[in-house]
Amino acid sequence: MLAKLSTLFLALSLGGCISLGSDDKEEKQIGLGERDIKYYSNKTVTSLEIPPDLTKPSSQNAFKLSEYVSDIQEDTVSFSDKDNDIKEASSILRTLANIEVKKSGNRRWLLVDKKPDTVWNLSKNFFKSHGFAIKKTNKKIGLMETDFLENHPEIPDHSLGLIRSMLKKAIAARYALPIVDKYRIRIEPASNGDKSEVYLSLTSMEEVVTKAGSDDENTIWQSRPKDQVLETEMLYRLMTFLGSDHAVAREKIIQAKEDQKLTVALSKGVNGYAKLTFSLSQYDTWDNMGWALDQLNIDVEDKDVKEGSFYISVARTEDQGLWSRMFGDYAIKKSFQILVRQTADNETEVYFNDISEENELATIDFSHEFLGNIAKQF
Repeated sequence: MLAKLSTLFLALSLGGCISLGSDDKEEKQIGLGERDIKYYSNKTVTSLEIPPDLTKPSSQNAFKLSEYVSDIQEDTVSFSDKDNDIKEASSILRTLANIEVKKSGNRRWLLVDKKPDTVWNLSKNFFKSHGFAIKKTNKKIGLMETDFLENHPEIPDHSLGLIRSMLKKAIAARYALPIVDKYRIRIEPASNGDKSEVYLSLTSMEEVVTKAGSDDENTIWQSRPKDQVLETEMLYRLMTFLGSDHAVAREKIIQAKEDQKLTVALSKGVNGYAKLTFSLSQYDTWDNMGWALDQLNIDVEDKDVKEGSFYISVARTEDQGLWSRMFGDYAIKKSFQILVRQTADNETEVYFNDISEENELATIDFSHEFLGNIAKQF
């Protein structure tokens, strides 16, 4: 033990400064457009799926990376045509676009003076310009999602120098464990389809050490708290990519006025299922529910604004554990319906519906957990 401590002390003395992660306070002082973001396309994690973050990080939602790496799906965009697509996008963006920044609570989104089809194509090019591949697309409901890509890679041995590289191996430590990010963009038509509402959300994973110092020491991946500063920075970059002037975009994001704070109540509804009550109209509640599902990284299979329904695919907490580790999260996911119904002036209720009509107690309990986490987003 004494030998290990001596080695560690020597490493700290020679190393000068070891990178153990980013300093959030320093990042918050960096202005929009000044943050150095470098995603590494050769460090991509091609199919790392995250169970919905409905509970605190634990051994049930932490898993080995090797179990979740597979080939990219067929609808993934190839990098071979990256340069041509970006050049095409540049020609579209010669004329500055009128883009407004909307804000409500913690969420910001864009109102873009372009049709959804145009915004869709430009958004694909935006991600490609940062090295991302598109993993999932559902144009019918306006959803696009990237693969995970590494943002803060481990410092390579050749950058550490001979002595520190040897010491690093001696103490079996990493100077900076990886963090991987993925983004989701949701595009909604506005003003009879002539304009678009654009929502961007960030999901991050980090590799953490388990059983440190023991013979069974290992690393696993688990959910990481949202980096709100990074998400805002990427929204700013998307805004300028869609055609906004840099200075104008920066000012609009900073000066975005917040709408009135939402009041969301969780209670017991029909047959014991949970329900939410929003002090909003049905359309505004629908809009906020879409954003909350983005924040929780929920798979939305389909939606119908007229019906007021979201059809989601999600794994119940009870089903997570052994089966999800053996067969993956998709093997245990079930489909549910989220219904949005206006019950009075400026009052709308949200219901959780089991499409299978089995109405198991585990599903009823899960409805309270699920809608409870939706309510926490506000």
